[in-house]
Parts: sequence; C-alpha cells; structure tokens
Amino acid sequence: MASRNQGLSLAGAAAAIALGGCAPVDTRSSERFEKTGKLIALSGAGAGASNACFTCHGLKGTGDGAGSPRLAGLDAGYLQRQLEAYGDGRRRHTQMSWIARQLSASERKQVAAYYAAMPFSAQTASVDSTPRLYAQGDPSRGIASCASCHGKNGQGLGPANPPLGGQPAAYLEAQLEAWRHGKRRNDPGDVMLRISQLLTPSESAALAVYASNLPGDLLSPGSPEAFLEAHPDGPRSDASGPPLHVPESARATE
Repeated sequence: MASRNQGLSLAGAAAAIALGGCAPVDTRSSERFEKTGKLIALSGAGAGASNACFTCHGLKGTGDGAGSPRLAGLDAGYLQRQLEAYGDGRRRHTQMSWIARQLSASERKQVAAYYAAMPFSAQTASVDSTPRLYAQGDPSRGIASCASCHGKNGQGLGPANPPLGGQPAAYLEAQLEAWRHGKRRNDPGDVMLRISQLLTPSESAALAVYASNLPGDLLSPGSPEAFLEAHPDGPRSDASGPPLHVPESARATE
C-alpha cells in the first residue's frame, strides 16, 4: 500500500512539473519588437512591404545617393515633424504623403527614433574652395549664409536645421526646387522659401554639390529618449524618396 501511495505521489509530482511547463508564454518581448521602429522601417507597417522605408533609404539609412536622402543620424524630432508635414499636406510628395498617412502618430515617432539612432559617417570629397554663398550669403540680395543655419561643416545647428553633409546633391537641389515652387511649406518664417527664390538654378546646383560633400562632424547618436519630440513648426529639410510604390489609386498629379 505504501508503495502504491509513493507511486501516486511521484505521478502527481510529475504531472505538476508537466503542467508548470505549460504556463502561458510571455509574449511581451515580441510585442515590444512589433512596436519598434526597426520593424516599421523593414515592413512598411500599414503602408505595406513595397513601401517599407528601407526600399528607398537603404538598410543603413544612407539613402540611394540620388533622390532619396539619408535618414541615419538626423534628429528624431526633426524626422517625426517631416512625417507629420507629409501627412497634413505641408510637404508635397506623392509617395511620402501617402506613406505618412498610413502610419499612426506612435509609429511615426518610433521609426523616427530608429533612424535617428543609426550611426553615420559621411564620405567626403575634396572641394576646391568654399562658395561665398555658403559661408557668407549675399546681404545685397538678402540671402543668409547656409553655414549660419546648417553649420560650417554641414553638421546642422539644432533640431530645426538638419545636417547637409552626406545628403545626396540631387536631393538637396530638388528640395531647393520644391521650396521655390511652394511644394514645401513647413519652414518657420518661410526662410527657405525666400532663399530658394532668390538663388538662381545654377547657384542652387553648386551649393547642393558643395554641401553634399561636407563632413558633417556628426557625433555618435544618443538614445532616442534624448531627442526632442515633434512640434508643429520646426523643420528645414526633409526625407523623401523618388521610386513610387504606392497603389495607383493613391497617386496624384502635382
């Protein structure tokens, strides 16, 4: 009888151990992953895989060297404000406007923080001399110097004045063109709108090439929590991409 009781006791213990192994799985880690900016950047979230950020901006956030800018290392609050501007129409770009509207406010914040925390080192090219317009502007025409807002080395000065160093020259020139024609309207005080309309096309092209080749003097990015939150008026340059992957129904002639 004692032997039988011992057997039952051992069986009960084994059953308890087995049941303990079937405890509910902790899914919090996977839920946290689903909320990260990395997954949004790689999957496209509500915009779909064909519109995932990396398809234009690259896995390292460096852009495509042409019309899609680098996002790596830019201020998180600045990037978030750009997405908001695309979403509400202050910035016009068929693909980016559609994508931004598919992302929630939280998703915009998360993907902005993800790219802001990415390391970036600009590959600089030699330049013969600094253009006068970049270093000094042209007071006679009311043009402020690029360096006064974006830094002597194109490193950017504060969250509202992003780095220019390491951005594709074609992208920078395209942004000046967008400001010139009112397709960008999210600049405080219309500073860039005014400057872009005072520059000649050849001046814009030359400044874009020069700024693109600047070193940027970028510091190692800090934690996402250290970046400023988005505010309605703030930015002065942007993030966009030329390849149109959006559904035909979402495309519009501008």
